[in-house]
This record gives sequence, structure tokens and C-alpha cells, in this order.
Amino acid sequence: MFAFVARQPILDKEKSVFAYELLFRDGKNNYYPHLERDESTNKLIAKRYQTLDLDDISCNKKSFINFQSETLLNGLPKSLDPENVVVELAANSHKPDSLIELCKHVKNLGYKIALDGYQLDSKSQDHLKFVDMVKINTHQGDYDKLANNVHQLIDKNVQLIADKVETQESFNIYKDIGFDYFQGYFFSRPESVSQGHLPTSKLTLVELMGASSSESFDIESINSVVEHDVGLSYMLLRFINNPMINKRYKITSLRHALNYMGEVEIKKFIALLALTNLSDDKPIELIHLSLVRAKFCDLVGIEKNIGNNPPTAFLVGLFSLIDALLDQDMKSLLDKLPLIDEVKDALCGSQNDLSLYLLLVKAFESGNWLKVIRISKILEIDQKLLHSLFNEAILWGNGVRNSISPHFPESKP
Repeated sequence: MFAFVARQPILDKEKSVFAYELLFRDGKNNYYPHLERDESTNKLIAKRYQTLDLDDISCNKKSFINFQSETLLNGLPKSLDPENVVVELAANSHKPDSLIELCKHVKNLGYKIALDGYQLDSKSQDHLKFVDMVKINTHQGDYDKLANNVHQLIDKNVQLIADKVETQESFNIYKDIGFDYFQGYFFSRPESVSQGHLPTSKLTLVELMGASSSESFDIESINSVVEHDVGLSYMLLRFINNPMINKRYKITSLRHALNYMGEVEIKKFIALLALTNLSDDKPIELIHLSLVRAKFCDLVGIEKNIGNNPPTAFLVGLFSLIDALLDQDMKSLLDKLPLIDEVKDALCGSQNDLSLYLLLVKAFESGNWLKVIRISKILEIDQKLLHSLFNEAILWGNGVRNSISPHFPESKP
């Protein structure tokens, strides 16, 4: 059970999640924590904080985990399944001979190995026959060097992971070069900033999202939009009858849901409903990230008692990636939404309490623990509680995402 952990997606060529790399706060340099606590301490942590199992964190995808050499040599916990865990080894942290011995040891344990920080001009390649994947830092963007050198790895039947891919253009280049997997937040960037008009169908959804951000709530107009769209009606009922949301009653209509859940919760789900229908061919991870951000910001807002009608904190997290979903400039897009100024300011980068919530959740996503500590002090919220809230948001996002895609979660071979 893990209380202090972050995750970063690793996507395949179709921008579907292949795995998550796990970053542990209570382990040195994001390594898997060396669990020396006694049973009573573990129970206390589980009782005080929302903790996650490995499947909760990775959504039943593969987990890439960094381990210290001592942990590997002493034997990994039996709870870790070699079928679902990939052991990451830092290429520059070991001498060639010791790296080979460590690779042999890990392979004998039954795990696949991903070598992190591999240098393409490395003279020593004897360890590659034990390695399944190589992660290459592409931050410097030396495309020609990569193109000229990756064949040596492809010829050795080693899969390639491009790390720190931050733009759609870079993703396309690395895919053409021959990389198999991609890590970085390129998928959360607009592919091309367009100032054109939104299609009528999407404009209706944007207006539906705007209705959730108003203090007043016109149930008749909302009901009319949903009832006349079979897809929206189906999605709404899947959302509201999800066990993560509603464990007791079968909800049969928007009006029924309003009576059961209340106006504020319905506003959140109207916004969710619209957002997920905007995604088209976008990566499902983009929606998943929006869900986790929305719930986390909402939970922080509750801790800060900022009021929730309209649910401003929730909407800031949910709409934080709408520019990538619609491939439009954020500011021009927000002009089409009747959001209150505080929400618009936070989404456009101005500083206020809501923008701090957004900075905080991004710090969790990247495993930037120093920034988490700094913002927690500004907000005057215990950082361990924030970890617990983030874990709760992950669980909630997993559950709601299950409503969006009937095939989720789906493990990769």
C-alpha cells in the first residue's frame, strides 16, 4: 500500500497508455521505498491517509519502477508481479561490469528491464542482451544523432522509449525515427492553435459546460439538450450510476439525478459529460488527466472552504486541458464560456488561489516534491494530507474513466 507516490504515463504510437512510471516521494531519488516500517506503522499510515495498491496507481497497466541496487539484490517484495512490473535501471549509476551482473540478477527474477539514461555513443553494449527497453532523454532534440544511432538498438531487438517528449512535433519525429513508446506531456498540448469556429456540435457541448459554471441552473434547457441526444443520455446514466459516484440507487434520468444528488454535483457531471464528448480522437489519457485534476482541485477547495456553487475549483481542474482537447488557444476558447473571472484567470495563468491548486496538481503529476511542499505551506495544508487527496483523486478518476470507456482498464500484452 503506497501513500506518497506519483505517476507519469508512457504512451505507445497510437497515444494509448502502455504503462505508468511510478515516482515515490519517500524513496531516495524517486526510487521504490525501502520498506523498513513495522506492521503497526504501516497500518497507521493506511488509516490516516488514502493509500493506493499498485493496480490502483497503474490502472492495471504495466508499472515502471526504479529500484536501488540493494533492494534488487535483497529480493523484491512478493506482491510485485513480474508480468506487470518493469524494473528501471539507471545506466549512468553503475560501472559496466556491475550493470551486467545486476541485469542478469533482475532477469533471473523474471522481470523485464528498462535501461534509463542510455547514451547512444556508449562503447559498452554487453549489457544490452539482457535489456528489453532503453529510455533515451530526447530533451536536447538532436534528431539527426538519434536517427543515425538508434538502429544499433533496433538491431538488437531492444524497444525504444523517448523520454521528455513535450511537443506533438517531437512525438511525430521520434515515431518516424523508430521509437516505440513516448514519455512526456506532448499529448496535453494543442496540435495546432486554430482560431476558427468550433463545429456546431462541439459548440453545443461548450455551452453545456458553461451552464455548469453558473450560479443559476436551468434544468429545463439542460434536460432538453440531453434528452435529444442519445449518446449524451447514455453517457450521463453511465456516469451517475457508476459505483464511485452512486452506490445505492439506480438513476434513470437527469431530473431523477438532480433530486438525488443535488444541484452542485449535477453541475460537475454536466461539465464532465460535455468534456468527454469533446474528445473525439484525442488520447483517453487526456480525459483521465482532466478527471484527476478536477477531483483534486475540488478536494483542495473543500479543505480551504471556498464554496462550491458554482464548483469553481472542480471546473479549473476539469477545463485545464480543454485547449488540447479542442486544439484552440485557451484565452480565445474561454471567451466562448460564461465562466466567472476567477476561473478564467486561473486557466490563463494569472495568480490566484485557484491557480495555486492547478500548480499543485501539476507538481504531483511530475513528482516535483519540493514544489508540493512549497505550495502546501502557502495554502497552509499538511503536505501528507495533500498526498492523500491526490490518491483519492486518482481512484475517483479511475472509476469515472471506467464509465467513459467500457473497455477500461485493459492490460497491455
